[in-house]
Amino acid sequence: MSSINVAVLGGGSWGTTVAHLCAHKAPTTLWARSEETVADINGSHRNLRYLPDHDLHPSLRATTDLAEALGTADLVVMGIPSHAFRETLREAVPHIRPWVPLVSLTKGLELDTGLRMTEVVHEELPGHPVGVLTGPNLAKEIMDGAATASVLSMQDDSVAQALQELFGGEAFRVYTNDDLIGCELGGVFKNVVAIASGMADGMGTGDNTRAALITRGLAEITRIGVAYGGSPMTFAGLAGMGDLIATCISPQSRNRTVGQKLGEGMAIDAIITEMNQVAEGVKSCRAVQAMAREAGVESPITDQVVAVCHEGASAQEVYQRLLHRASRPELHGIADR
Repeated sequence: MSSINVAVLGGGSWGTTVAHLCAHKAPTTLWARSEETVADINGSHRNLRYLPDHDLHPSLRATTDLAEALGTADLVVMGIPSHAFRETLREAVPHIRPWVPLVSLTKGLELDTGLRMTEVVHEELPGHPVGVLTGPNLAKEIMDGAATASVLSMQDDSVAQALQELFGGEAFRVYTNDDLIGCELGGVFKNVVAIASGMADGMGTGDNTRAALITRGLAEITRIGVAYGGSPMTFAGLAGMGDLIATCISPQSRNRTVGQKLGEGMAIDAIITEMNQVAEGVKSCRAVQAMAREAGVESPITDQVVAVCHEGASAQEVYQRLLHRASRPELHGIADR
């Protein structure tokens, strides 16, 4: 692995964590726009903004220069939020050598087009192998050395197997899955359900409510994902159920935190203003709703998250709407696909 040079674009908590993991096995350079973040990583081996209590691998280097980060890269890892993904990729394209694989860490959709991030890569860098690294991956726990499982999905199985070894570590277990669509959509959809789960927590409902929301959220995720070509088994795995559970129950989850504050009565604009990081579900919920409607799939949880985040409804209002929905067979919309 030492012959592979890795470039990680994005200095947030997850991009920094993946760069730290890669640095254990390969020369790794992290690119960030923030000169302060770059100086912290190079000077103190810490990302003081996002991971202030965790030491980074001493060989990890950081730069604000895309050409420096990408010029010799044999692998490019994109840890860029969805709203800036295409713009950053376009800036990077002139510096990426032919056929270099790209792996996305981003769990969101492009708002204007509804495209997945791997589809954006295909448009901007046609011909390059592309994939996603996804799953129940809370950055701080990984940095603490807690046992974690993740999924690497790529269309090229030989590339996936090579990168599986690079990303994996003693406590970071990486599985492969050839269902790129399902793996990527699972990471997008779970953020929306996590907002709903957080709202229930913020209103003081109990574990029964949380369990019901997570389970019905998984059914909704599966319905939409299968309609777009994903495998139902993928949504029962780490990229679906695993990621959903972690995002819905963890205090570290940005999307759950947004939902909790909404449930407590805080306005969405005030929540976004005070947050240090991006909650992808707030931006992507409308795109997910549009996908469901395009496919003719029911998405009651997504609909109510959109209502709270973008249409002025309160958490209490949408909670009552969900409670008063007509009952259906549990596998409605799934078993018949």
